[in-house]
Formats: sequence, structure tokens, C-alpha cells
Amino acid sequence: MKFFLGTHQPQWLGTANVPLFVSYRRLAARRTLPRAIAPWALDSGGFTELSMHGSWRTPAHTYLVAVRRYRDEIGLMTWAAPMDWMCEPWITGLTGLSVREHQRRTIDNFLHLRTAAPDLPIIPVLQGWELDDYLTCADAYERAGIDLTAEPVVGLGSVCRRQATSQAAAIVTTLAERDLNLHGFGFKTLGLRSCGYALTSADSLAWSYDARRKPPLPGHSHKNCANCLPYALQWRTRTLNALPPWHQPPLANDTPNHAA
Repeated sequence: MKFFLGTHQPQWLGTANVPLFVSYRRLAARRTLPRAIAPWALDSGGFTELSMHGSWRTPAHTYLVAVRRYRDEIGLMTWAAPMDWMCEPWITGLTGLSVREHQRRTIDNFLHLRTAAPDLPIIPVLQGWELDDYLTCADAYERAGIDLTAEPVVGLGSVCRRQATSQAAAIVTTLAERDLNLHGFGFKTLGLRSCGYALTSADSLAWSYDARRKPPLPGHSHKNCANCLPYALQWRTRTLNALPPWHQPPLANDTPNHAA
């Protein structure tokens, strides 16, 4: 499993020698961009967009222009998420749309982005809430001509807030049995322990929430380490080393030079 450290600090792309997961919303307003020194992946920021507005307000063309810019100027982009529609009940409550409609819009957006920009590494994402929803979504991709088993990465949405449950584990393992290279969005420690073996990759920003509840590291002058690279890297190492032996441990030389 490849682990992407989630961050709301885009400048880390130029300093952190570990795979990072960065949101489009954090990069969109920047005039200058860092040059990445390690592979990274782009989140579309869909959960925030739908939470704030109940719909996507960012035009697909605007998103594609940004993805191309990030790929070219930042470099080392592994993949980018589409403008997908999450299916948590509180999100469908905001949009007033059904799970099936969210799935349809997710697939339609992926097809549009891939057709409009086949050179960009946009990945398909499975959305749903119940296990049958995800299987239905996978079948809908197939009907649309997308062979998910041939995709290097298939995102798995709407599971991050219930990943420690048996239901979420069943969703992950059942889809993995279909030979899908799954990426788990927002997977925390419990989720990684329970079903990380069935994932190709995962990301997490849980270190920042963890840091808010604790005092800063020794020698750090800030109130807490919620925006602190040394803390994030230490959390990453602890998290990966605490996982069962199926995971690939962090490299010994993956800690960058940085100021506390």
C-alpha cells in the first residue's frame, strides 16, 4: 500500500520527501507553485464544495486547466481525482439528490474529463453508501465502457467517516476481490489496520486533528503542531510502523531537511 500524507500546506510539496495528498482548493489561489520533490496526488475538494454549496460550482474546464498546470509546474503528479459527488446521507440531504444521481454525475464527470483531457491522469471514483450501491456504480462504469480492472487507481469515496466499521471493511474487501486497485480517501489508523491490505493506496490528514489536541513538540513555539511538518512526518512514521506486516514500511531516508 502506498500512503499519501494529507496536507493543507501546499508548500510541503517542495520540502517533504514523502508522497503527499493536496486539495485543489489549497492550490487554486496560488500564483506561484512549488516544485515537487516526491510523488503526490490531487484531491478535487469535492466534499468541501458540496458541503458549502450543495453542488459543484467550479466549472470542469477550470478544473482541467488547473490540473494541467499542476502537472506541468509542480511535477510528479501521480493522479488527480475527478469532480465526484459524495454519497454520505448528510451530503445527499444538502443536494436533494439520490445516491443514484450522485453516482451518475460522478461517472459523467469522469467521462467528460477523460475525453476532454486524455493526457491528464484523472482517475475514476466509485461512490455509494451501501455495498450494493458501490457494486451498482462499478457496473455502471462497465456499461459506460470503462474497464475498472485496467485502471491503475480507482478511488473509493464516502467511506472515510465509517472506515472502522464492518460495513466499510466489507465494501473495501468485496471491491478488492474484483481486482480493483483501490485508493481509500481519508483513511485513518483504524481503517488502515482493518482493511488496508486490500488497498493499493490511501491518504490521511488525521495527523492535523491529532495535533490540535496535544501540546506542540519540544522546542516548537507554536500553540500546537496542526500545521507542522515535523509532527506530520513523525505521525506518519508511527502510523505506518504500527500497521500489520502487510504494509511497506517507510523508507529510512524519507525525512527531509526542514526547520521546526
